[in-house]
Amino acid sequence: MSANETGPDGNPTPETNAVVEPGTVYLVGSGPGDPELLTVRATQLLEHADVVLHDRLPGRKIIDALPEGRREDVGKRAVGDRTPQSEINERLVELAREGNSVVRLKGGDSFVFGRGGEEAEYLAAHGVPFEVVPAVTSAIAAPAVAGIPVTHRDHASSVSFVTGHEDPTKEESAVDWEVLAATGGTIVVLMGVSRLPDYTTALREAGLNPETPVALIERGTWPGQQVATGTLETIVDVRDDVGIEPPAVTVIGDVAGTRESVVDFLQNDYEQPEEGEIR
Repeated sequence: MSANETGPDGNPTPETNAVVEPGTVYLVGSGPGDPELLTVRATQLLEHADVVLHDRLPGRKIIDALPEGRREDVGKRAVGDRTPQSEINERLVELAREGNSVVRLKGGDSFVFGRGGEEAEYLAAHGVPFEVVPAVTSAIAAPAVAGIPVTHRDHASSVSFVTGHEDPTKEESAVDWEVLAATGGTIVVLMGVSRLPDYTTALREAGLNPETPVALIERGTWPGQQVATGTLETIVDVRDDVGIEPPAVTVIGDVAGTRESVVDFLQNDYEQPEEGEIR
């Protein structure tokens, strides 16, 4: 029946006047990667969503549990290309306007360096209802399962979270490493493996003690998790010797040195790779 057809009474058919109410977009954090650490709300939404837009950071176990016909990968493409954020924003609106229940699944928490704020603004500007589902950020969870608290009464009463992978279009970094060095407390860097030499040098030049403990936690809570420890002066060599790769969290400060006192009794065993996985 065409859009111009009328019913027996001469009035437009219901199909002609039908307006599809937009579906809801759920901005969901998946936590650090272990499926057992998903929130109850996140699990419910993933089970019932019409479409899930995800990148790779939620982890293979979480992504593989989603039916292929209901998931779209909007993360890294071939040859290192990534789906532009503008395309993701437009796709969220498009799917919602079709009446779908849409989950935008991010690693960690969507509002901690996850662009959830940008997506929320875009959805609101286009009249699409959305719900935010918080999660445990990997900035806290990855160090925790490695036996490192980001705060400790004896070592750090403050913690600063910074990104090691800023928007490449910025003319200059928004991270003031001199201020961070002077502030004290713990510094947690997300997505900063490749730039580790840059900011460890910047912190030393700003006056932070070269002997300050540093820890790198690769793939925290994923199978094959790796932890490497050193100091502000040695951690780059340690990274290279151990073979730490993204995604990883960097913890800088005295709290990183507490791992050695607890690691022998730590029961969070994520450091065995899955069968068939090659490190």
